[in-house]
Amino acid sequence: MTYKTVIYDCDGVMFDSFEANLAFYDRIMTAFGRPVLNRADIDQMRVLHTYANRDVLAYFFPDPAEFEAVVACAGRIDYRDLVPFMRLEEGFVDTLRALKPQVELAVCTNRSTSMDMLLESFGLSGFFGCVMTASQVARPKPHPEPLLRVLEHYRIRPDEALFVGDSDVDRQAAAAAGVPFVAYKADMPALARIDRHSEILGMLG
Repeated sequence: MTYKTVIYDCDGVMFDSFEANLAFYDRIMTAFGRPVLNRADIDQMRVLHTYANRDVLAYFFPDPAEFEAVVACAGRIDYRDLVPFMRLEEGFVDTLRALKPQVELAVCTNRSTSMDMLLESFGLSGFFGCVMTASQVARPKPHPEPLLRVLEHYRIRPDEALFVGDSDVDRQAAAAAGVPFVAYKADMPALARIDRHSEILGMLG
């Protein structure tokens, strides 16, 4: 199969963003008098690193009377303060340079407002022709809508794209959209698992 587009999730794939995401939600917890998040709590860590911002906040603050105030607090956090906590995954930029002449490149993320700023901060903006975030769709991942929007943008069939992700949320979205899924450093059902970004080059027809 000749693939025409490679689509990347952001957190855990493009970036090691664990510390940045944890710092973001800990600021909110502190602002509302809650204890900071427990790194050892697998469920907490899974939620805050895979779901869209509003879904994460609803998980930690289920009281509707409090929710909008929490969302407003999150909106006041300047994510630029957290960029120093972000780390590009090894070999990612070199892989993008190798892919750029061969295929279209896209991002499909459950981040909402910080994605463009991150791409600019790390000099990645020129690589991606389509950046689909949670704020641009009615139903973020695991719903297929964001991936389907990327396919529409490039006017391609689902089987002409690869989606590189690291979570079950990514896998579910890919399955629902019919897009072949590549698991990055993760053990789950997928077309392939890769541990280094450069391995994607060998999958192109």
